[in-house]
Amino acid sequence: MSESNESFFQGPPKTMFLFGLVTGVAIAAILYAFFFAGPNAGGTRTANTNTPTVADTTVPTVPAPTIAREPAQVTNDDWVRGDLKKAKVVLVEYSDFECPFCGRHHPTMQSLMNTYGDDIAWVYRHFPLSFHPQAMPAALASECVGEQLGDDGFWAFGDRLFENQTTLGTALYEQVAGELGANMDQYRGCVSSGKYNTKIASQQAEGSSAGVQGTPATFVNGQLVSGAVPLAQIQAVVEASL
Repeated sequence: MSESNESFFQGPPKTMFLFGLVTGVAIAAILYAFFFAGPNAGGTRTANTNTPTVADTTVPTVPAPTIAREPAQVTNDDWVRGDLKKAKVVLVEYSDFECPFCGRHHPTMQSLMNTYGDDIAWVYRHFPLSFHPQAMPAALASECVGEQLGDDGFWAFGDRLFENQTTLGTALYEQVAGELGANMDQYRGCVSSGKYNTKIASQQAEGSSAGVQGTPATFVNGQLVSGAVPLAQIQAVVEASL
C-alpha cells in the first residue's frame, strides 16, 4: 500500500466545516477569558498580586497633643489645706470623690502634708467624671459643708467621703455633715438649690483647659502629675520644687 500524499485540509467539506466551527469557538472562549474574565474568573476572588501597589499620599488627621499649662490661680473660693503664705510648693489637685484612683491618691497627698508641713499647701478642685453618678452630688455636698464650716470642715468632710467611697449617697453626706456640726436645714437648702453647681462646672472646665484628662491630676507648682502615682514619685517632684 503506497503512502498517501493527501493533506488533512483536503478532507471532506463537512469534516472541514465542523473542524473550523470547533476551532473558532475554542479561540473565542480563550479570548473572552483573557480579556474579560481575568485571572479571578470562577471561584472565590482573591487579590491580584500582580497589580503594582500605589503609595497612599493622603495625610492622616492626627489630634493635636494636649499641652498642660498652669491651672488658674488660687483664690478665696478654693479649699486650701496648709498655709499658702508659708508654702514653698502649692499642689493643686483636680479630683472626683467617687473615683477609685482618687481614693488611692488621697492618702498619698495626706502623707505629703504630714512630711512637709508648712512647706507645702494642698488645693482641692472638683473634676466630677460623668460616669460616676455620685461624683457631682458629693462635690455639691462638700461645697455646702464648706460654706458653713470653712476649710477645716470641707477637708474633714472630704476625708470621710474618701474613706467611705463604697457607700456614697445622700444618707452618708447628711450623716457626716451632721457629725461635723453643720446646720442641717441650711445644708439641705444649699444642696436642693444646686447653689454651687456652676462653681463645680467652672473648676472642671478650667482643669480641662489646663490639660487635665482624668482624675486625679495634681499640679506641683504648675507641673502636672497625672494619676495615682506612688508616693516616692510625686515626692521627687515636690523635692525638686522646694
